Amino acid sequence: MTTRVVATDAHEGPVFVVDENALYFTSLPLRNGGPPIVAIKRVDLDSHRISVVRANANVANGMTLDPSGCLLVCEQGTLSRPAQISRFDYSDGHVETVVDSYNGKPLNSPNDIVVKSDGSIWFTDPSYGWLQGFRPDPELPDSVYRFDPFTGEIDRLASSLDHPNGLAFSPDEAVLYVGDSGDPHHVKAFDVVDWRRLENERVFADIQPGYPDGLKTDAAGRVYVSSFAGVQIFDACGTPLDLIPVHDSVNFAFAGDALLITNDTAIWKADLKWMQ
Repeated sequence: MTTRVVATDAHEGPVFVVDENALYFTSLPLRNGGPPIVAIKRVDLDSHRISVVRANANVANGMTLDPSGCLLVCEQGTLSRPAQISRFDYSDGHVETVVDSYNGKPLNSPNDIVVKSDGSIWFTDPSYGWLQGFRPDPELPDSVYRFDPFTGEIDRLASSLDHPNGLAFSPDEAVLYVGDSGDPHHVKAFDVVDWRRLENERVFADIQPGYPDGLKTDAAGRVYVSSFAGVQIFDACGTPLDLIPVHDSVNFAFAGDALLITNDTAIWKADLKWMQ
């Protein structure tokens, strides 16, 4: 069963915070002749009240929580502001840069992000900002990166995807899934070796219609992928299992026994109890 929670411009980066029973998300980019304006917003899932927690978030896209409970934000940047991964403490509004370059070259436009159990930060960095006209020419190939916040080391792990987008680990973190929203539209799987390298690249699933965007796994190892048709669900072998038919789904977050889905015009709730 799927119901609309609230009508709003929920676009990307949904993060559910259980202690607040709230969803944080990035708004639909607004273009008024300049760079896109993106806000980080919060919806209280009890009252459905929506508030702005960061009004101009440097074209923010994907987000996740770090071990301290702050938001790690993929800031795509503009022609005048650098792209970066930032840490945003939504309790007091403090923002700090986590990483903004690789080998001295600026990041393109970070898209999605996950934190591994060892605390390392993994993110995708496609060139969508340049393709959409609000970032300069890229100096780096579209890639997947691993950043170690304890040592400051950053490793480029894969640059074979056309436009790497969403990413998620299998429950045991032995496999990393990465959506490629370029050409062709598919999700790839990589074996994670020695906690920090990717090997055995292969196609996990082709995504139609549209392209893969949001990507997550559940405790049973099922893989969820947003697409134009809705959120597609696969088993760990890539066999299609089901579809949550929220059309033009952009991204989603687990919230207990439910999935909270953003699709630019609303936040939707899909009951997952039937899958347990």
